[in-house]
Amino acid sequence: MGSRQLPSSIIVLSTADWTQSGWTNNQHMAHELARQGFRVLYVESQGLRSPTASARDIKRIFRRLRKGLRLVRRVEPQVWAYSPLVLPFYHNPWIRRLNWSVLGGIVRLLSRLLRLQNPILWIYNPLAHELMGTLGESLTVYHCVDDLATVPGIDAKLVVPAELETVNKADVVFTTSPSLQARLAAIAPQKTHYFPNVADYGHFSKAQTPGKIPEDLATIAAPRIGFVGTIKDYKIDFDLIEQIAQARPEWAWVLIGAFEVAAPEALRERFSGLNVHFLGERPYGMLPDYLRGFDVVTLPCLLNDYTRSMFPMKFFEYLAAGKPIVATPLPALESYQGLHEVCSTSGKFISAIEEILVGESALKKQAMIAAAQENTWEGRCRGMLERLQGVWDNR
Repeated sequence: MGSRQLPSSIIVLSTADWTQSGWTNNQHMAHELARQGFRVLYVESQGLRSPTASARDIKRIFRRLRKGLRLVRRVEPQVWAYSPLVLPFYHNPWIRRLNWSVLGGIVRLLSRLLRLQNPILWIYNPLAHELMGTLGESLTVYHCVDDLATVPGIDAKLVVPAELETVNKADVVFTTSPSLQARLAAIAPQKTHYFPNVADYGHFSKAQTPGKIPEDLATIAAPRIGFVGTIKDYKIDFDLIEQIAQARPEWAWVLIGAFEVAAPEALRERFSGLNVHFLGERPYGMLPDYLRGFDVVTLPCLLNDYTRSMFPMKFFEYLAAGKPIVATPLPALESYQGLHEVCSTSGKFISAIEEILVGESALKKQAMIAAAQENTWEGRCRGMLERLQGVWDNR
């Protein structure tokens, strides 16, 4: 008996806005699912924490209000994005129920308008279990890409039981790190599958070829030690960067990404006398040009409950760029020994960078590039769809 064709429509309940400059797993998967033939309704972040009075949150609220005035917008030929307007008082159960009730009604309306029949429901936000079974979905996927309960500002008392219910009710669970896999497979071993994060090889491999280096980077004298990604207090080991910058003032640290820290001016002041440069966000299309100008790229991550469950997308993006990586010891990357230098102290970090700069590193560029070629969004999406097909055939 042959396979039944999967439904051709997908509703993604995301934790990230489509237009944010640093794409996450959410947007990459929606883009690739559409590229592989699905019609996708991408529902932007429904909120996981109460907003603060920070300038960043206030700007985001105004952006959401502007976008929310439009019912839905076409962001790619087969992807439509909707920005839900939600009341921010998440700790109030009545407000939460109202938010989900309103959102459910709008998503059902959009499904009819876009002719999404028997859609697959693809959930990133575990609080969205409130909508499971109400959207006419044929299958439900829970795609766990972070340990959200460990993110500062998110109420673990809400997330933990919500995730348990989501895992139990979902047809398939995908995880992106060994830690997440172990935790969720303990709940539902038969339907939980490990698919680590990957990279857009075609995009980031452009850094391997000769070309321009953006002017704001070219004016910074080499050697340049790079980092690309959102800059957050609970992810980046700023003490490590400071120690290395003080020990090797001739090395230029260049960090590219949104500045999402509690005290941005204090952090800039801390590094003002050092050879450390925060360039801010840069368009996704320009990232290969910046990577081209780096001599070494880094994952200077703190080790905490969040990062121990994290698989950084930057890892395969860096490999695709053909750049040597120096990183702190992240559990999710333990199986990729030989593709990056792992350093637990600033002294070891310095030694590893020095070896790379003088050409004595044991890292093999061709092996790095080959690993990146084997870990693409196209291949990852195809593997997940094969798992879904198996579930669909057995229904």
